[in-house]
Parts: sequence; C-alpha cells; structure tokens
Amino acid sequence: MGNPVDWPALEAAAVDAMRKAYAPYSKFPVGAAALTGNGRIVSGCNVENASYGLTLCAECALVGNLQMTGGGSLRAFYCVDGNGNVLMPCGRCRQLLYEFRAPDMELMTTQGIKTMDQVLPDAFGPEHLEETR
Repeated sequence: MGNPVDWPALEAAAVDAMRKAYAPYSKFPVGAAALTGNGRIVSGCNVENASYGLTLCAECALVGNLQMTGGGSLRAFYCVDGNGNVLMPCGRCRQLLYEFRAPDMELMTTQGIKTMDQVLPDAFGPEHLEETR
C-alpha cells in the first residue's frame, strides 16, 4: 500500500477542518481528512443549512475536495467531532467513502484502525454495476 500512513498528520488535518465547520444549528462541528493514493491530504467539514436536509456532511465536502484537487482514491481516513475525538462515519458516509476507496483503505475508528471492508462489509459499489452490464 506504499508508505505508512501518518495518522497524527491526518488527525491534525481533520481537527483543522473541524474548526472551519459551519454548524450553527446542531452545534456539532465535524472535520474529516483522508490520505490519497498519491500522498495528498484532502479534508472537509460539515456545512449546515437552515433547511436541515440540505446540510453537507464533512465526508461529502472531503470527496468534493478530492475531485477538485485531482481525483484519485482514498487510502486512509480520519474523522473528528468538536472535541477532536474520533468519530465514525454514518452508514451513508461509509457508502460515499467506499465509492472512492483504494484497495485496503483504512479508517481510524473508535476501536482503532480498521479496513473499509470491516466497517462496511458486503458493500455495493461500482464493480456490481459492471457485473450486470
């Protein structure tokens, strides 16, 4: 999988992103950071909206950042809450991350480092669309 993941650098990037969150309604800022296959760190924060359903999660912002800075795949992922504690992505966000994962992608979880396959077993992805064509 290349060079070892610098988890403290990802944590710091996630905390920095969290500090930029726009969370006036929930008061629950979230920051996320990921290492790409070519060594870039991309990040994102949650951006709330008065129409709550339009709120963007940190993972959505991160994937947008990934695409805007050259695309690629995600090797490692770290997400934090407003206190800098590790935060697990929800099911929707796990699916979003799955779409852009590198093989053997790892995530920092509340239980330590796990693979994407461990946090989203039997996931549905682009490869399944190819199988039906």
